Amino acid sequence: MRESDAIERLRRIATHPAALGLRDDAALLEGLVLTPDSMAEGVHFLPADPPASVGWKLVAVNLSDLAAKGATPVAALLSLTLSGDEARDMALIDGIEAACESYGLALIGGDTIALPAGAPRVLGLTAIGRAGTSTPLRSGARPGDHLWLVGTVGDSAAGLALLRADAAATGALVDIYRRPVPLLAAGQALAPHAHAMMDVSDGLLLDCRRLAQASNCTARIDLDSVPLSAAFIQSRGDDLAARIFAATGGDDYALIAALPPELDPLSLSLPPGTSIARIGTLAGQGDLLSLTSGGRPVELPEQLGFEHLGHQHRRNPPAPVADRG
Repeated sequence: MRESDAIERLRRIATHPAALGLRDDAALLEGLVLTPDSMAEGVHFLPADPPASVGWKLVAVNLSDLAAKGATPVAALLSLTLSGDEARDMALIDGIEAACESYGLALIGGDTIALPAGAPRVLGLTAIGRAGTSTPLRSGARPGDHLWLVGTVGDSAAGLALLRADAAATGALVDIYRRPVPLLAAGQALAPHAHAMMDVSDGLLLDCRRLAQASNCTARIDLDSVPLSAAFIQSRGDDLAARIFAATGGDDYALIAALPPELDPLSLSLPPGTSIARIGTLAGQGDLLSLTSGGRPVELPEQLGFEHLGHQHRRNPPAPVADRG
């Protein structure tokens, strides 16, 4: 079963208004934003990844969903799988603690289980945030809105590629893959002005398509405008192939915001050093996604990002840049 098919079936159960029809990254309940995320060994992180980094990442990816709603972190519930290796388990908890302390997230409960030796670990966290004055959903974008990307894309996928080639690889790209930074302050600054917003977790192209679909729009993306970091360009280059790689790799935890065309986000109180670039426009209904480069149309790649398939884990384990949608 595809992930999208499973969600479609679950919509028959999730009828409470807080569920938002399961068409968003979070639930909204009485002024709170609630978002759960799970991480599986071999899917979302490598078995050899430092456990403290895995713990950090578990918290950070949940906070990224809060950032996309402009919410302030309040508390979290943890689902912890023990590995049987006490030192690794303690290091994992150390990483969770470090991230919670860094972002003011109180751990208020959860559940702990142990699995048989050798079984892959599955970790889960539910983050709870306090909603601001406005909570942008995926579904609020309008034709004519400008699409802005906060942050860069491709670094995490490039870091993962380095680790696959050399398990001892180090450097900025590896650090970004292992320890993403949720853009909470930028999300809070943009949320009151954004018609729609979501984080980039499964690949820029796939997530732009999801936003367009939820808003009944077409996303027109200029690949030449997609910001790339200096570290990415040094590692992968800056040609069209590199940009497609960056736009489909996933695990970025940047933010996509659909803003009214008259708003210049650079006039807002964004955190110092924030990277923000206009990457496209939303149009009326049509093909959900179109790409250009050098002013010319670009054919959509076969894979826009990552989506879970129920059989993948049995036949061919997917890359650990998996779905967060």
